[in-house]
Amino acid sequence: MTPFNAICIKYGTLYGPEYVNRLFAGLKRNSSSPVRMFCMTDEATGIDADITCLPLPSEPFKERMETAMQAAPKRGRLQKISLFRPGLIADLIGPLMVFDLDVVITGPVDDLRDHAPGKVCMRHEWSAVKGVPTLGHGSVERFDPALHGYLYEFMATNPEAGVALGGGSEQSYTSLCAQQHGDFEPYPDAWIVSFKLNCRPTRPLNLVLEPRLPAGAKVVCFHGNPKMTDAMDGYRSDPLHSTRPCRWLRQAWTGAA
Repeated sequence: MTPFNAICIKYGTLYGPEYVNRLFAGLKRNSSSPVRMFCMTDEATGIDADITCLPLPSEPFKERMETAMQAAPKRGRLQKISLFRPGLIADLIGPLMVFDLDVVITGPVDDLRDHAPGKVCMRHEWSAVKGVPTLGHGSVERFDPALHGYLYEFMATNPEAGVALGGGSEQSYTSLCAQQHGDFEPYPDAWIVSFKLNCRPTRPLNLVLEPRLPAGAKVVCFHGNPKMTDAMDGYRSDPLHSTRPCRWLRQAWTGAA
């Protein structure tokens, strides 16, 4: 059976190993295929032994890329470009799923791997940053290293042009570069949702009703605040942004009943 190949990137101290392990566990619970999980990281301590850890590289074009970022409208993090490197996983056959660590798997994921074969797939962005055009949101991405090596090679050979294309945003760079090659295909919006935009009830109902899980949602993204740890127990903020404790989130993220 063809495995479900997935990779994430972890660096610094913002996310501990439990985020990697829970992502892996969520994928296994929601895939009909064996899950082969990779993590590119600078610290592998505590990561599940069944996850293959890859070193976090220092790219030869890093200095030029970072210099170009100083003039970009968004000074994002472009470490994910290394995930697109051809030959990163020597024996990989077929597509590779990329997940950020601030996502929770909430439904069957096979369609994420199988959607629009041969294309680069991301969800439509919810809202664009001023001056930074984008087609896709980068929390969940699907590409095929055998077909889309240009995602790495363009940035590697001309980082100034790569940064300019994406305006300093990795998701803008990835989606727009794929579009230039005729390869961008969005996922259905209902598959990948935002906790704060799609799950949190509108004010004042957010103060009395539990956040909802939209029908058909396969992945919930926790971009911005709250993060999963806050939302499980109830997020205390101003009246507009506070949420009640979220039982389905606890089960989906930790596996606890």
